[in-house]
Amino acid sequence: MDQRIINLFDEYTHAPLTRKEFMERLVKLAGGTALAIAALSVLEPGYAAAATVAPTADDLQTEDVSWPGDGATVKGYLVHPKGKKKRGAVVVIHENRGLTPHIKDVTRRVTQAGYLALGVDALSVLGGTPADEDKGRELIGQLDATKNLNNYLAAFAYLRARPDCNGHIGAVGFCWGGGLVNQLAVHDPKLDAAVAYYGQQAKAEDVPQIKATLMLHYGGLDQRINAGIPAYEAALKAAGTKHELYVYEGVNHAFNNDTSSARYNPEAAKLAWERTLRLFKEKLN
Repeated sequence: MDQRIINLFDEYTHAPLTRKEFMERLVKLAGGTALAIAALSVLEPGYAAAATVAPTADDLQTEDVSWPGDGATVKGYLVHPKGKKKRGAVVVIHENRGLTPHIKDVTRRVTQAGYLALGVDALSVLGGTPADEDKGRELIGQLDATKNLNNYLAAFAYLRARPDCNGHIGAVGFCWGGGLVNQLAVHDPKLDAAVAYYGQQAKAEDVPQIKATLMLHYGGLDQRINAGIPAYEAALKAAGTKHELYVYEGVNHAFNNDTSSARYNPEAAKLAWERTLRLFKEKLN
């Protein structure tokens, strides 16, 4: 697919570009309405194929849970292996459209690797993640940033208090969630491992507060997010923060999302996930 179309879609999903403006520009780039609709069908997620780990997998238990947040009750999707063994826990942080079927599947993938996993629904304080992705993105913009951060910090506290958690906590986030992972690393000195996929970087002046080991994954074609890499990397090195930074050349923002075939890159996604699980094994077991 024409990279200009992918860049336009990224602008639409992350900037104040209306659906009407997006479609008008997409029609021009694609060369007609029919071609634009065909391109859109490839760009937008196909959740029918989202489940790589079945929700009813025999070795997993899933449940809807809640905990007190900042002025509201927060809800999430908890997945844990069967058995009574204490395990490290991972908070899975969604993209800018809410706790979608894809992110629930990622949560199950984390558990299948041996961890207690909690997919937080940041939009639960506003009624929950809607099926309409445009509405989800709209609701994300209505979240109070401070309260939202506190709600995720409360998710860490909820997991640490569970009898099936060994006390070690990690976080992995994608896009909007990747940026939040960086912020959580700044604000929770007890966080053990923080993995951010193509997420906005923390401010350089906040980096000395980070105690977690960071792992940062970026797509080489993601100019919007990658613009913040040099300053962040320099600050991490200056502060002596343990981190691993990977740029996967020739791949786009959201390269891990296997429900969006235009941007998904199986090779980069596989390698990044292997590295992610290796960090969790080192820090959470």
